[in-house]
Amino acid sequence: MDRNLRPALNRSASWRTWIRATGLGLAVAGAGIALGTVAPAPALAQVSGSSMSVPLAPDAPSQYVVKKGDTLWDIAGVFLRDPWYWPEIWYVNPDIANPHLIYPGDVLNLVYVDGKPRITVGSAGATRLSPQVRSSPLTDAVRAIPYDLLMTFVGRPSLIDKGTFRNQPYVIGFRNDHMVGAEHGEVYGLGLGTPAEGARFNFIHIGEQLIDPDDGDLLGYIGHFSGTGRVIQTSSARNSTRRGESITHLQVLEMGREIMQGDKIFPAEVDIGDDFVPSAPANTDIDGRIVAVVDGVYAAGRFQVLAINRGKRHGLVPGNALAVFGRGEVVTDRPGAGPWRRASSTFATVQLPKERNGTLLLFRVYDRMSYGLVVESIHAIREGDYLKHPSFGHRDTGLSDFVR
Repeated sequence: MDRNLRPALNRSASWRTWIRATGLGLAVAGAGIALGTVAPAPALAQVSGSSMSVPLAPDAPSQYVVKKGDTLWDIAGVFLRDPWYWPEIWYVNPDIANPHLIYPGDVLNLVYVDGKPRITVGSAGATRLSPQVRSSPLTDAVRAIPYDLLMTFVGRPSLIDKGTFRNQPYVIGFRNDHMVGAEHGEVYGLGLGTPAEGARFNFIHIGEQLIDPDDGDLLGYIGHFSGTGRVIQTSSARNSTRRGESITHLQVLEMGREIMQGDKIFPAEVDIGDDFVPSAPANTDIDGRIVAVVDGVYAAGRFQVLAINRGKRHGLVPGNALAVFGRGEVVTDRPGAGPWRRASSTFATVQLPKERNGTLLLFRVYDRMSYGLVVESIHAIREGDYLKHPSFGHRDTGLSDFVR
């Protein structure tokens, strides 16, 4: 509307008109709530008790049937632009035992409670919930991330934190005075307790140190798979200063490299542990670095495991999502340079901005170190990349506004 065509209103009249309009709008909204016909909320809805908004996915469906093979991260991405907001919209139904569990076949409904988006579990075409008996085993529940990808990592750890290194059982010696263990050979382990006969364990050789790039402190070690062994028997240690401990006799079944004295011993069949819900860290000022990529590869992509230099003392818990930012390239500032001009050492250099490379979801958190799975990969992720709160920087372009 052209400003010259607007009717002239004095300040007090403008305020009276605005108040009347606001009052009418609230009355209409109240009537809508009373009749149960609340208009759909906008895609960007405000979270109750928080200044943070929950951005729904542009094509978020009103209903979704959970399929076998789904992960909670993927399901959250169906409804949300940023899956780590899932706790903000998951509507816990107290009438269902363990309401945080979702199973294949469940129907998730996007509804609005007090104008805010919420996800409920119900039957197709209904949003009203009622008590029901769950007959599916807990193992069928949807996991936050594809845990089968982590089984090998946990059983044959490539990254070992400092605390695990100190406390983990290890190879104490070999049968027949051998210096190293070989396939079909026999080794002795200390600290395993009394494992069942036939139980399988992996031998992990301790390699390079993992150093915190911020202060130079030791965080852990790189692990190298040496082999797999089967328990033959367990007996009490004799003539040892570590009285009361048992020595486990194992036969080597598989070799990755020579098994050496001091190699750590891990169960071959492991339980990943309790599941978690994707979330944003409570510490909005989190600022960390990637210290290692699993298997020692130079760059990581989706579904690869990383180690970071932040943990419980920094406010992190399993399920926290972190944004990964790669350092921008250093370019030569050559204004007006063309292909005919020679390179010159007198030109200044410019550091390009750090840009978002992906998203990391933590599944193991220790005091000063954590392991995470790359769930989103925009560009290659490398050792030394920076970590921030997932809502940090510009979500679409990936540009960050921090300097380090």
